[in-house]
Amino acid sequence: MIAYAISDPFTLDFNNLEESLKRFSSKASMILYRDKSNPNYSSNADIFLQEARKYSFDKILLHGDVELAVALGADGVHLRSDQFSLVSLAKANNLFVIVSTHSLQEAITAQDLGADMVTISPIFSTPNKGEPIGLNILKEACDRLKIPVIALGGILGQEEINECKKQGALGFASIRYFA
Repeated sequence: MIAYAISDPFTLDFNNLEESLKRFSSKASMILYRDKSNPNYSSNADIFLQEARKYSFDKILLHGDVELAVALGADGVHLRSDQFSLVSLAKANNLFVIVSTHSLQEAITAQDLGADMVTISPIFSTPNKGEPIGLNILKEACDRLKIPVIALGGILGQEEINECKKQGALGFASIRYFA
């Protein structure tokens, strides 16, 4: 099962980046550098990529910035649900593309546009993300899509991972699970 770590300022310590990446790599097969409010995102992304390449992540992605991902040589980009228009640009630049989706229709649209994978969320209750869409929508997305579906939202431990796997998810993504 794909274990996709989503970093944030609370789980990734740039003052001790090696230790943070070591912790992530012990559980994660893929990692995303995400820091929505950092004015130094570009320079930190460069440092993050250089250091993360020392570990055995299958994919190292940047959040929401196709041009930066290309310039820095990231494996791919994770696009927000309001960035569907960037899928073709990312694919034209040979990036692996994950799109955040929050409904079955969004997931289908992302697939039709050429995304390699989607996250669908929130599956379980998670802070500041509204009502969970639940396991039934996850199952329907897994049944309907031909690309991997990654469950996201409120995944804190093995119990939630197992539930997502039962619905057909090929992986899970989390912030707090990898903290």
